[in-house]
Amino acid sequence: MPPSVALSAILITIISIAVRNAPAADADAFQFREAPKFYNSPNCPSLTPPAAAAADTTSNICYDSNAIHVAMTLDAAYLRGSMAAILSVLQHSSCPENIIFHFVSSSSATTSDLRRTMSISFPYLQFNVYSFDDSAAAGLISTSIRAALDCPLNYARNYLADLLPTCIRKIVYLDSDLVLVDNIAKLAATPLINDAVLAAPEYCNANFTSYFTPTFWSNPSLSLTFANRKPCYFNTGVMVIDIERWRAGDYTTKIVEWMELQKRMRIYELGSLPPFLLVFAGNIAPVDHRWNQHGLGGDNFRGLCRDLHPGPVSLLHWSGKGKPWARLDENRPCPLDALWAPYDLLGTRSNLES
Repeated sequence: MPPSVALSAILITIISIAVRNAPAADADAFQFREAPKFYNSPNCPSLTPPAAAAADTTSNICYDSNAIHVAMTLDAAYLRGSMAAILSVLQHSSCPENIIFHFVSSSSATTSDLRRTMSISFPYLQFNVYSFDDSAAAGLISTSIRAALDCPLNYARNYLADLLPTCIRKIVYLDSDLVLVDNIAKLAATPLINDAVLAAPEYCNANFTSYFTPTFWSNPSLSLTFANRKPCYFNTGVMVIDIERWRAGDYTTKIVEWMELQKRMRIYELGSLPPFLLVFAGNIAPVDHRWNQHGLGGDNFRGLCRDLHPGPVSLLHWSGKGKPWARLDENRPCPLDALWAPYDLLGTRSNLES
């Protein structure tokens, strides 16, 4: 984990403790501010809980198909990014009141504190927080090229079908280091054609073979995994997932099996991405590249500044080592970090009032 991110995590912990223990007059000195409330446009459909869910304790989030379900992970190190991402989703949505968020936090984190933080900054937000048992993934993680990629919560996306209520059929999964500048309803409406389980922007010009080791490619029983497929790289930070199809195909087990093999014989290098490529690459529904202008955090070693890819932009993604909040705090921002800054909800009383 980069020092700046570690410092941000410590700072957020200190802020949380201070807010709980300090007098009311001091609690406002440094905190996430309250986001404005965003309202549906007149043509937005109403959300009506289905009658079958009336007796269900999760009925408040089991709305009909007019709802857009968004899943994200929450942890202290990236909480500032998560808050910005949520604000960007709501601000650019034409029907923000129809968006329901599903936050997954580590079992080692204080779920009640995260819930309280969300309720204070987004008092009108429809959301739930789910506790992810780190042990489900911890024993399967192999050391990767960057320590931040080895966090068990980074693997929570593998288990969403087990964590979320069964009434939810389709979700948009988003990383915490991004902002939307377009209506998320357009992304959520991506057709999952040919019985695809997930949709994401593909990047077929990337060197796909580099994500796997020579051990993998030299073993026919392994490399034939991609036979009759045209696999391309895709970034798992932005995905539309059919949770019903995921459950029916038991795709969590398929991903776990590759992770178990990785522990016995190293077949890939980069964190949680390769198992997704092994299971889904070549069999996903396409999404326009505008929905994941990724890599803005630079490479995983130096985090150098990068420009946007050619073409229109609906989502900016600071994947890679450099995070905009850390670079802004250190007064060494990249030019594109200025596009993230307006969504930052963390600040002192003085700069919030200004």
